[in-house]
Amino acid sequence: MHNLPVWFEVGSFAVLGLILLADLLLVIKRPHIPSMKESGLWVAFYVGLALIFAAMLFLFTGAEFSGQFVAGWVTEYSLSIDNLFVFIIIMARFSVPRRYQQEVLMVGIIIALVLRGIFIMVGAVVIEQFSAVFYIFGAFLLWTAWKQSRPESEGEDADKENFLIRAVRRVIPMTDSYDAGRLRTTTSSGKKVFTPMLVVFVTIGVTDLLFAVDSIPAIFGLTQSAFIVFTANIFALMGLRQLYFLLGGLMDRLVYLKHALSVILAFIGIKLVLHAMHVNELPFINGGQSISWAPEIPTFVSLAVILGTMAVAIVASIVHSKNKERRLNAG
Repeated sequence: MHNLPVWFEVGSFAVLGLILLADLLLVIKRPHIPSMKESGLWVAFYVGLALIFAAMLFLFTGAEFSGQFVAGWVTEYSLSIDNLFVFIIIMARFSVPRRYQQEVLMVGIIIALVLRGIFIMVGAVVIEQFSAVFYIFGAFLLWTAWKQSRPESEGEDADKENFLIRAVRRVIPMTDSYDAGRLRTTTSSGKKVFTPMLVVFVTIGVTDLLFAVDSIPAIFGLTQSAFIVFTANIFALMGLRQLYFLLGGLMDRLVYLKHALSVILAFIGIKLVLHAMHVNELPFINGGQSISWAPEIPTFVSLAVILGTMAVAIVASIVHSKNKERRLNAG
């Protein structure tokens, strides 16, 4: 595998930073509810941008590096779509005006980028110094896959959320209603207080932190390049805001998405454990020697499993939705 030129890495981050800045300024200057057509065009633009980037990686480094990026990007994009389920619930529970939901999503994306950047830097250093962390990452992903496959308890989530709201309101003066998209407002008595938008940002920030803990070990199971990990995360998060409005009304139809993500996380968890066995340095496992029979799963196999699993989940969800509609119409 060839190393990327420094100018390519620096240039990539500069261009991506400018695109994100332009996206943020657009949201601030023109808050509105994007149409399905507008959202679709933006999503297509960002997906096309990611594919162009993958093609450039192929030209500079060959198929392996490019394949790792595509596998990582698809995985992170899939996990980001799962993020949308939570965002939709947060927006609904806090009754965020739809006109200002773009701003909330953009802040959430920025928080996610910062948190994931920190996790990636720490993860890259830990992996370089302590290869046995692959055992930990693998076991964590297998546990996450099992947990994700179980039905969620809405009651527990609501209790945690209510506790968070009460804790924030207890220490910070806050109004009961929104003031457009403002974080702070002035009461009739002239006192400066926060709006419920603060609680929304805190909730999304905590959610992003939890998703970062899940997603970063997953992509490190596909590539150990910090540059690939970070760019895959940026491309996955870019366009997430538009995807929210494009799929907002269709999210309940993707009934098998969570099952697909469980399969993908379990597969990457197994891949990580096998890799840990292959580069084993723990003295109490095989005398600290590599376990030669542990196979390394190639990148193209990982990509095929990830894409195939998502395709099956989407098709199965569409079939399930149509059958459900047919039964309702027949009844």
